[in-house]
Amino acid sequence: MRAAVLRDGTVRTGTVDDPVPGPGQLLVRTLACGICASDLHFMDHPEAGLHDDSGLSTYDQGVDIVMGHEYCAEVVGHGPGTDRRIPVGARVSSLPILVVPGGRKIIGQNPEAPGGFGEYLLLTEALTRVVASDLPSEVVCVADAIAVGWSAAVRAAVTAKEVPLVVGCGAVGLATIGALKALGVGPIVAADFVASRRATALAMGADATVDPADSSPHRAWRDVARADAHQVREAMPSAVAPGGVVFECVGVRGVLDSIVRAAERGTRIFSMGGPPEGDVLNTMIAKRKGINIQFGGGPSPAHWDQAFEAVCSGDLDVRPLLGRTVGLDEVPEALDAARDANGPARIVVVP
Repeated sequence: MRAAVLRDGTVRTGTVDDPVPGPGQLLVRTLACGICASDLHFMDHPEAGLHDDSGLSTYDQGVDIVMGHEYCAEVVGHGPGTDRRIPVGARVSSLPILVVPGGRKIIGQNPEAPGGFGEYLLLTEALTRVVASDLPSEVVCVADAIAVGWSAAVRAAVTAKEVPLVVGCGAVGLATIGALKALGVGPIVAADFVASRRATALAMGADATVDPADSSPHRAWRDVARADAHQVREAMPSAVAPGGVVFECVGVRGVLDSIVRAAERGTRIFSMGGPPEGDVLNTMIAKRKGINIQFGGGPSPAHWDQAFEAVCSGDLDVRPLLGRTVGLDEVPEALDAARDANGPARIVVVP
């Protein structure tokens, strides 16, 4: 098959062997696959996996790896031991985990679990979901990105007495905004240096945006929170002042610490950014303020299914995230373009 292949830190388009489905696996043809920031982190920072002994993600620079974990695909074959509940020709997607004899692998981040930057890939039948929608595959494939934000929004459990601030409006931040909106949470404040990202945040459901170069996101949050509190007190005079929930969606060293320093006392922080080199926090300031920090991670299967349903049903409109589509030959250039903060949140590969 043709694929955009990562080897020795460089992606080139060429020909590799077709994957062969093993027990419990499906062979599928890629219809669309989004380019994610984690693809860039994976290829740029092989050292980040040195302390990960889970085996989920393995970057061996000396072998071919086909990246891409946000896909919509068509079933073309069944491996041994499958119950064939999903027919050939069905459009599908899945949580990007491939179950292999040695354990579980993240699709697109292992030599034995090729991703959607190739013509074919393998899926675990038990995790595969049929697309019950007429939406284009380019839209459906974004569901995996939405699942990250959806999981954060659900796990954060923002109450009616709290006002969320989303710091960083890349794909994860935008997914979080869309998920919060779909869950009925608001008002939502969003912060990003890039004007186009702030505009997309509004399209995804944010109620107010702020450029950190012009004003503190926390000052903007206070203005919105006070206005919201005033409205609440008019209806409920005994209501208490709103609390803060900050979603850190940047992943740059120092950002989380800056939030700890600037946030209100008692703020809850849900950190989804992951600097490859790690980060350092002033824990004494966090202690004095009573800051509660919860770290993200990938979505659970249940949260992934919920996000997938929200996207496929149209309840959560992901179209504001979408930019151009590219073919396999254009993937190397598109990966570089995906580094541009002024570009769209998602460039989609259509093999």
